[in-house]
Amino acid sequence: MKEKKLQTAQQEQTQKALSSSELQRKKVKGQLTKAETQVMNALWALPQSQGFSSEIMERLPEPKPAPTTLLTFLKILKEKEFVKAAKIGKAQLFSATVSKEDYTRAYMKEVQKTFFGGSFASLVSFFAKDEQLSDEEVSEILEIIKHRK
Repeated sequence: MKEKKLQTAQQEQTQKALSSSELQRKKVKGQLTKAETQVMNALWALPQSQGFSSEIMERLPEPKPAPTTLLTFLKILKEKEFVKAAKIGKAQLFSATVSKEDYTRAYMKEVQKTFFGGSFASLVSFFAKDEQLSDEEVSEILEIIKHRK
């Protein structure tokens, strides 16, 4: 019994030691489709990344899906563990379980690995060659790189 309590306490300590962003990255399961991304962007745009389906619908771009279609997407996002739902009266309050920043980071890491052999320099140079960057934008990027942790 003591061993089980000790093991549980150690697991809790290990989990606390992980940063919230590391925990969030672990939750990122797969990639979002274009339509799922639109729904997630609408949810992420709400205060505390949570809201009712009507609030999510308001933030979706035109043409808006039918309410039943939105609910189907939210069900899929729950199955993929990007969203959780809490019943409040007859309605459901949907909450993002992964932040936009953490999803974007994981997605871009996958792009970097898949298309650029894991090279950050190759990824950046690819976009730098295609984009018409102003001198101000180049300076801003260089400052970010200089001051990275």
